[in-house]
Amino acid sequence: MSVPHLLAATHVLAQPVDAYAMTTGRLWSMVGIALGLAGVVIGALALARRSSRPVTRRRGAIVALAAGLAATVVGALVVAAAEGGPGTGYGIVGGWVCLVVGPVAMILGGLVMARVRRTSAEYIKQV
Repeated sequence: MSVPHLLAATHVLAQPVDAYAMTTGRLWSMVGIALGLAGVVIGALALARRSSRPVTRRRGAIVALAAGLAATVVGALVVAAAEGGPGTGYGIVGGWVCLVVGPVAMILGGLVMARVRRTSAEYIKQV
């Protein structure tokens, strides 16, 4: 590739990104946010649910833990790969949201697991 081609490619890449353009960084941020929010909702429902069987609550806890972990990893990767600040199209703001929502989902999943572990011993005694 010749020098003029490299300069032309650099010029195209250096153009500002439209505020509403969907870039890969923004897409990955939205995927991570969706995973994190799903984990928070499932973890909160599993925490609030009063089921007679701890197995159903444990599934919700495992899903919340996995979704929270995935959201945290995606958020960390987006933040690490971002080369600019907010508004540059790298998805840095969404990455930081992932780094907040993901651990919240993991905390909810951990609380449910602790509660299930405590109540499963009582459930075994009843059976």
